[in-house]
Amino acid sequence: MANMNNEVIVSSGDLNGHGGVFCPNPKADMKLWNSHPKVYLDVSKTGSAKCPYCGTLYTLKHSENENVAKHH
Repeated sequence: MANMNNEVIVSSGDLNGHGGVFCPNPKADMKLWNSHPKVYLDVSKTGSAKCPYCGTLYTLKHSENENVAKHH
């Protein structure tokens, strides 16, 4: 799969109960034909995570990064 070089900014409300998101994600605006298997990405530990399939970078809003890291 080609690297799309997308960055998706997520808020704490977008994270699941474990502090992560799944890719593909509706916020990434991926077309159905361009999607890949669902991958869990832990965003809460470092504030961002990159999908190994498509290269989309999911980044937690800077203002929420410290608060989420304390809770996960």
